[in-house]
Amino acid sequence: MKKVLVLGAGLVAKPMVVYLLEHGFQVTVASRTVSKAEALIEGHENGKAIPWTVDKETELSQMVAEHDLAVSLLPPTFHVMVAKACLENNKPMVTTSYVSDAMKSLDSEAKAKNLVFLNEVGLDPGIDHMSAMKVIHGVEAKGGKIVSFRSTTGALQAFEANNNPFGYKFSWAPKGVLQASKNASKWLEGGKIREYPGEELFENYRMEVVPDIGTFENYPNRDSVPYKEIYGLKDAQTVYRGTFRMTGWCETMRNIVAMGWLGEEALPGFSGKTFADATRHLIGASADGCIEEATAKFLGLKPYATVLKRFGWLGLFSDRELPADRDNPLDWMNVLSMEKMALGKDERDMIVMHHEFIAEYPDRKELITSTFLDFGILGGDTSIARTVSLPAAIAVRMVLEGKITAPGVHIPVSPDIYNPILDELSNIGINFKEVTTTL
Repeated sequence: MKKVLVLGAGLVAKPMVVYLLEHGFQVTVASRTVSKAEALIEGHENGKAIPWTVDKETELSQMVAEHDLAVSLLPPTFHVMVAKACLENNKPMVTTSYVSDAMKSLDSEAKAKNLVFLNEVGLDPGIDHMSAMKVIHGVEAKGGKIVSFRSTTGALQAFEANNNPFGYKFSWAPKGVLQASKNASKWLEGGKIREYPGEELFENYRMEVVPDIGTFENYPNRDSVPYKEIYGLKDAQTVYRGTFRMTGWCETMRNIVAMGWLGEEALPGFSGKTFADATRHLIGASADGCIEEATAKFLGLKPYATVLKRFGWLGLFSDRELPADRDNPLDWMNVLSMEKMALGKDERDMIVMHHEFIAEYPDRKELITSTFLDFGILGGDTSIARTVSLPAAIAVRMVLEGKITAPGVHIPVSPDIYNPILDELSNIGINFKEVTTTL
């Protein structure tokens, strides 16, 4: 029986652990909080939960040595540490995160040791790569070329759960989403590079109607330009990857960024105790004036602006005391977000992924759309958990069964990787709807 080491027992881990146990693997889940790992195993005879923290690198190497493959569901900064333990012990690994430069630098060593290091095999990145490449290769096989590519994903609450002023709920820890709100953006549009710093991210959104689903805000996701090469889109004049949100999100987050509420450093000279004190400090307002009016003036908004109502609802103007164990605006914001914007146990989340391709053939031009809609299961797994961890679980199975063998640091953009994973996902209800229209 093959043995799999899963590092991390976070909110997306359960579907992977269940899948691997059901397919005859022995699974060890290592987590700082062992009770979370035990909850994933649920007493299965082939499952084991053990306590482990990331500062114990010697124990990590020992654990990796005792297993046939390691999966890192840890924060991305720790993936390279896991990869080095895998290299030391000649074991393959799988992650769902973007490949960092540090991970790329291990490619030659992984190849020399004939080890598969498969990354970006979750939802986004992951399913987005695989579903896009299937269409791209299909067009090329018919003698066509892709001249425009747009791909956007949203991890959202289901429509019936869209009932707070922010139009957003977290089905996992908010901090990552908040940090991503400061990312710079870059993409290719009509043959020209469009590039904006992080503070302008939410100024560059558009409204998009996804057929048969709804209308969303669409803003750029990091740097899309490398995907022209990664996806082999040599003829594409537009290459864009974006993020969907419910309407109102971008304007609200633009103003949160402008106020400094996503800063990760302690505030110099700040001695206040409440969220209102922090807001006043960030915008340079006096302690005796109306905080809503001062915020409106600082942001250049009308006093009745909806954005201000959202800030009030969240608690940024409140006399609630700041968390004593945190010392910066981002962490304070994280606490409020977790309390007021968490997905309820009786609510579903929703994944929307939508690709748009313009394909040119010698005799015609086509618009191809490929769309995926998925909902969480009430009382069961969230959609984000299923769509992040199941592709990775399938990849683990394929590596251990010898169906993925190309050594080195990879992402799932080749048919020998994405076709069997997409086929298996289809068998468990994760499917895309493709529509082709002649232009």
